[in-house]
Amino acid sequence: MKNIMFGVFGVILGIIIGGLVNMGLIIASPGVIPLPEGVDPMDPVSLAENIHRFSPQNFLMPFLAHALGTLVGAFIAGLMAKNNKLVYALIIGGFFLIGGAMNVSVLPAPMWFNITDLVLAYIPMALGGYLLSVKVRG
Repeated sequence: MKNIMFGVFGVILGIIIGGLVNMGLIIASPGVIPLPEGVDPMDPVSLAENIHRFSPQNFLMPFLAHALGTLVGAFIAGLMAKNNKLVYALIIGGFFLIGGAMNVSVLPAPMWFNITDLVLAYIPMALGGYLLSVKVRG
């Protein structure tokens, strides 16, 4: 029972910290790669109305936010889990994948970005987080 509680706590902590990494990168992204003038990255309506003005480079930071948030969250879940580390890391990946799919259904981003994001940013990064946690903690 204690082992399961560590895993559940790791998932909760992974979701919170992974979400903070994700949001931190989204908030910082205009300072790294400027968005078209007048676009508010924290306003879904502004994004939806202006996404046609984005260049491919404007999609780099959102992809990195999704990928690194998932990687960090899965790493934390893997570190916290006493056993079944892969399961807990994949729960993080699945959670963030659902969020990514919801994002795809709301924002009219280009199909190439949606496919790249959904295929590469979540489950592969969750596996990477798992592998890092095993390397660090064994």
